[in-house]
Amino acid sequence: MNWITNYVRPRINSLFSRREVPENLWTKCPECGTMLFHRELSDNLNVCTNCDHHLAISPRDRFKSLFDGGAFVEVKVPEPIADPLQFRDQKKYPDRMKAAQKATGEKEAMLVAEGEIGRTPIVAAAQDFSFMGGSMGMYVGNAIVAAAERAVKTRRPLVLFSAAGGARMQEGILSLMQMPRTTVAVEMLREAGLPYIVVLTHPTTGGVTASYAMLGDIQIAEPNALICFAGPRVIEQTIREKLPEGFQRAEYLLEHGMLDRVTHRRQMRDELISILRLLGGLPAPTRADLPAPVAEPVQPEPAPAE
Repeated sequence: MNWITNYVRPRINSLFSRREVPENLWTKCPECGTMLFHRELSDNLNVCTNCDHHLAISPRDRFKSLFDGGAFVEVKVPEPIADPLQFRDQKKYPDRMKAAQKATGEKEAMLVAEGEIGRTPIVAAAQDFSFMGGSMGMYVGNAIVAAAERAVKTRRPLVLFSAAGGARMQEGILSLMQMPRTTVAVEMLREAGLPYIVVLTHPTTGGVTASYAMLGDIQIAEPNALICFAGPRVIEQTIREKLPEGFQRAEYLLEHGMLDRVTHRRQMRDELISILRLLGGLPAPTRADLPAPVAEPVQPEPAPAE
């Protein structure tokens, strides 16, 4: 037995062999191509540290950065009928749902929660684009109705973060029926005199843009977010003309009066706090939880003894 061959060489190979690196440690920025370490990206709210491109962020991670102390309570959403049309394309609809649930760890494409932001109680709803493109189906319609009802019951403003490719084709006409349903839900807030603020994120398109996403009292968007009904490629093919630079992007819509603000994700929380307190007739927000120190009267120093 050759101890060099059987022991020393395997030992050396194990020391210098290449270790397997998990695939989810690095993310490539789709805008500038920079490789971003996952912890650095998460700490920066999924915004590229090199070019400031806003990558997608899950509703749960968004709420953790939005609510005070990252604490919130989920609002229960009624479950719709599963696969009402028995729809099947390349896969069965229930199989697509199971795959999306496994990939995202969420039940559906929208999360509804309540909590405090800057000590201001709110109800919030956010769409998850990674869940079947954030498509609007019956569950999303139920979620918005549940959020509006909870906001009316607790007398709280509703803040909604939209991110969707439109209506969910696997539910056909039932998904399109969510457009008037969600419009009625928004009207419930108006009749109750409660603020409804929409934050449009990349991308917000299709029937979502044609309904609840453009009905806010205040319309805010993240930088360079695509916001439209039909996409630019479809429009170019239809009119056979080249569209202007930045067409249907957040900055373009702001210039043409369709948005109120374009706000960076890192400043979004402070922006929402200021707007919510202004609309609620509350005093301006404070930047710390501790009260301002009370100035104590200065005692005159005793005169020196002669």
